[in-house]
Amino acid sequence: MKLKASGIGGQAVMEGIMMKNGDTYAVAVRKPDNEIVVKKDVDHSYQKHEKIRKVPFLRGVFSFIDSLVLGMSTLTFSAEFYEEEEKPSKLDIFLEKIMGGYGEKFIMGVTVALSIVLAVGIFMVCPFLLAELLKKVIVSDMVLALVEGAIRVGILLGYIWLISRLEDIQRVFRYHGAEHKCINCIENGLELNVENVMKSSKEHKRCGTSFLLLVMVLSIIFFLFIRVDSVWLRMVLRILLIPVIAGVSYELIQWAGRNDNKAVDILSKPGMLLQYLTTSEPDEAMVEVAIKAVEAVFDWQEFLKQYNAQGIAEEKAKAKTDGILELSKEIKRNEEKESQAVKSSSVVKDMVDNTENDSRDNDSMAKQAAKSENPVDNSHENSESDQSKDGPTSIIETDDSIKAPRIIAVDDSEEGVIKISWEKVKKVSGYVIYRKEGEEENYKMYPDVKKNHFEDREVQKKVTYYYRIRGYRLKDNKRIYGQLSPIESNGYSSKVKSKY
Repeated sequence: MKLKASGIGGQAVMEGIMMKNGDTYAVAVRKPDNEIVVKKDVDHSYQKHEKIRKVPFLRGVFSFIDSLVLGMSTLTFSAEFYEEEEKPSKLDIFLEKIMGGYGEKFIMGVTVALSIVLAVGIFMVCPFLLAELLKKVIVSDMVLALVEGAIRVGILLGYIWLISRLEDIQRVFRYHGAEHKCINCIENGLELNVENVMKSSKEHKRCGTSFLLLVMVLSIIFFLFIRVDSVWLRMVLRILLIPVIAGVSYELIQWAGRNDNKAVDILSKPGMLLQYLTTSEPDEAMVEVAIKAVEAVFDWQEFLKQYNAQGIAEEKAKAKTDGILELSKEIKRNEEKESQAVKSSSVVKDMVDNTENDSRDNDSMAKQAAKSENPVDNSHENSESDQSKDGPTSIIETDDSIKAPRIIAVDDSEEGVIKISWEKVKKVSGYVIYRKEGEEENYKMYPDVKKNHFEDREVQKKVTYYYRIRGYRLKDNKRIYGQLSPIESNGYSSKVKSKY
């Protein structure tokens, strides 16, 4: 089943997480005494620009500014728990006096404005000026623009790498990983608890890191079309194009977050790789803080109900489509057999051959019908791999009340090994694993397992494998089998292509 976007987002703060859903946000911070404090509030900037946010591309610019303001505010809130109490400075007292209680907001606005100016200077103006120094060596304007873009991306990567060396920033990056893991946990249809969050991915397509990299890459494309002689005009045009680039980047990031296909995966790959620098594996205490922030603004239980309903509808539609395709193939095979029979030269031979063919066809159709009901090749069911401790067993009997296992994790990161985990099925004695290599092969049965995970250590390089699982109960020394696992469940497919 395809991932379902939750619409929530956030950022890491000092020893905590900020999560935002619509116009509501919450900050969860673990205080020095180990208590988790949660602050929930409304982001008024969202209401202020509500009409503008409906305009594509323009909304990205305001969203970026709003995120800077909110991020600075929540970061200041979290830092208050770790700062030593100091008396207000004379400047603070003066600003509060002349600003009528709005001194803090004024300082916040100035800070955000300076942050934007510095970012433009470091990541836009500086690469341009450095590239201009090479103009005597590089004649082509296109090559010069590409060199400028390479310098810009290099400065971004260098900046991220340098700040990631700081101890405080390293902890912020771990909380950043906890934020992503929570969102991925929900959007993959899993309950929001520490165990599920810890095994979820720490990379996400809607991350701000991916947004920054996309801005850098798109700036290369946009700046290729600036062809004026004046150096100052070229620089001014670059600065004026920044809001446009930010707006386009915002739309692409949102689109990537709503879609799940190979094209999106390829386009998102560079940003996801960069997140290896800005996200780290959190500990369980950090995950607990992240969960508190999510639960303050998002009803994940209701979301999972809708997610599961969507999954059931998709599985029914796929099953119906698969049934129609199989029926079409069967009709085509029968037509080809009938056409071949008509071409026979001898009437007597035709009669004999047709009789034999009809017999074979009936057997083949009966086998095909049985196979369509159960796509698994059970030719090994009476082999040594299908023995219980009390002797041979049979799998003829089935019971649909035994639910189909749903795959919850697939790991092919280890060379020569594919690991699969699935949800436990209540009151079963064990599970049987079926595997096939390639689409046209038959499923072969593996030895049964008692736990809800399996490691396939007979994996060849760059081969596509298909897995199906079903549980069984023992009754009178016979196995009563349940339903087969679906083709896709919880965002994981039973189709796995080995990397190594």
